[in-house]
Amino acid sequence: MSTFRSLGRLSVAVSAVAVAACASLQPVSLDTAAAALKADEVHAIEVAGTGNWFQFGQAPAPGLPWPGFAISRYSADIDYDHAAARVQITRRQLVEPGRERPAPVDQVVDQYVAATQAWNRGTGANAATTPQPAAVAERAAEIWATPQGFLKAAKAHQAETRRTFAGTEVSFKVDAKTRYVGLLNGRGEVERVQTWIDTPVLGDTLVETRFSDYRVFDGIPFPAHIERSQGGHPVLDLTVQAVQRKPALQLAAPKEAPPAVTVSANQLADGVYYLTGGSHHSVAIEQRDHWVLVEAPLNEERSLALIAQLKQLAPNKPIRYIVNTHVHFDHSGGLRTLVAEGATVVTLQANQPYYEQAWAAPRTLNPDRLSVSGKAAQFETFSGRKVLSDGRRSIEVIEIAGSGHNDAFALVWLPAEKVLVEADAYTPVAANAPVATPANPYTVNLYQNIQRLGLDVGQIAALHGPRVATLADLRAAVAK
Repeated sequence: MSTFRSLGRLSVAVSAVAVAACASLQPVSLDTAAAALKADEVHAIEVAGTGNWFQFGQAPAPGLPWPGFAISRYSADIDYDHAAARVQITRRQLVEPGRERPAPVDQVVDQYVAATQAWNRGTGANAATTPQPAAVAERAAEIWATPQGFLKAAKAHQAETRRTFAGTEVSFKVDAKTRYVGLLNGRGEVERVQTWIDTPVLGDTLVETRFSDYRVFDGIPFPAHIERSQGGHPVLDLTVQAVQRKPALQLAAPKEAPPAVTVSANQLADGVYYLTGGSHHSVAIEQRDHWVLVEAPLNEERSLALIAQLKQLAPNKPIRYIVNTHVHFDHSGGLRTLVAEGATVVTLQANQPYYEQAWAAPRTLNPDRLSVSGKAAQFETFSGRKVLSDGRRSIEVIEIAGSGHNDAFALVWLPAEKVLVEADAYTPVAANAPVATPANPYTVNLYQNIQRLGLDVGQIAALHGPRVATLADLRAAVAK
């Protein structure tokens, strides 16, 4: 009889534990979380702190993390009611042992977003405003990836909640393409927010923000530590020092539209064209029955303009090769468009596995021409030197040895025309402008490579900068 009583008591105890467990598995409601973080009470805030920032898409070698910068000042004004923000950062690049870079200096950035417009403002009395249309999605995500912003957006977009072993998962869509997934702990604090934005190299790119060490700032519960990653590597590690309630931001978006994408063809030699018209340049080299294009920078829009220009110059000649100098995203963002056009990518061996992995990612947010075409990318890779020749003109693609800028880095040399094409190693200044002091180590390294290779350079078609330079210009830059 006592055995049955014991079993009965055990059964009741187990049932009680089961009921408690079921109760604990109920999701935290959005109203509970919003009340805990005072999300409904907060309309605009300023977040200040210090930490580290990392430059997305500029890894010093394929697959390495984005390079780091120390943040001495971080200030983010966020207006939830008007979907607007201003972020000001003072940063300085961190020294990387074994890698020679220009001497670190303070860089000040002033970035804005308001609804569907993004822009930057320079520093100084005559600071220019520069539209940044490609940054709208990323900067808007920073607003809604704050704890209060996430909860506001979740309530506004009928979020779904479900209990997981990690906590309460909250998911919703802002529009047909933009999705957010967050995690709440048992106290209703937002621990993690994930969203996806389109980037030209990586396609659907995960942006994940993690929050920890919640404290009360100006009456607002807010995390004292924020970590954000993008494309699998950190982009922000922030120690929050202050959070204040603020009035609505009075942001006046620029009235001028972003400049149209244009390409101008400037002849450097017979059949050799310097393609300018923006911040990043390319060089087109005409062969007997095809074009060789050096560099497809930025994005698909830029590459389409390059393709259109070459069709004007020679309507019946296809682009057979696209030469890529290095994997930095501003110099490789348009490659896929040239692949869709039928071009083979010529790049260093170390870059091919990175591109193959990156290009295999989904592209549901902004399908580009390559994803729509279903074509497979074709590569011709090399180490040291590769020659492309049609029997009449030779084009040499040569590895740049020992540069601190990138470990898989190439220049293009036209021996008959004495034209050298390079990106990021040397950027000429405007005519009669003073050269930088001390000399940029990337520029010194380029000059050393030219000497090592014995190149008799006449013209330097730098893929940044206001003009074509000469070897004398390069020597002057190195002399400083």
